Amino acid sequence: MSNIKPNKLQRIVTKCYQLPKSLQAFALSAVFGRVIKFAGTAGVEVLELKGARSVLRLKNRKKAQNHIGSVHAAATGLLAESATGFLVGIHLPDSKLPLLKQMQIDYIKRSSGDLTAIASLTDEQIAAMHNEDKGEVTVAVVITDSVNIEPVNAKMTWAWIPKKR
Repeated sequence: MSNIKPNKLQRIVTKCYQLPKSLQAFALSAVFGRVIKFAGTAGVEVLELKGARSVLRLKNRKKAQNHIGSVHAAATGLLAESATGFLVGIHLPDSKLPLLKQMQIDYIKRSSGDLTAIASLTDEQIAAMHNEDKGEVTVAVVITDSVNIEPVNAKMTWAWIPKKR
């Protein structure tokens, strides 16, 4: 897949990784927060965005809490959407538009502390994004809390279509 031309977002991410290691997550999060305003407002942080994997975190702060002091259900959904969407976004050619088609989130138990989401794509999914004008992928995402429990089961289905010219 080395013959694939990086899209605009991937080129920006690559520049973030050229910064000193101590600034990379900050730079990735700043870029993400400017592109996806709601995620920036909620405080979603991009810890890693490389290859077929993304790692994002949402700290358990007042602005993202529910009435019992844990991360709000909607904020948890935002974290899952962000982890999968940003990952799809770095692989989709600039000529295609990503669209969230389906969110499936099963809330299993109350979370403790901060949440971390790890999303991943297969090589076949990445190839489909490059080779098919229209299509969809269901992106796996694992969300864990501060005590390494998975409070939710989630998966997101992303579609893509050609951008209108």
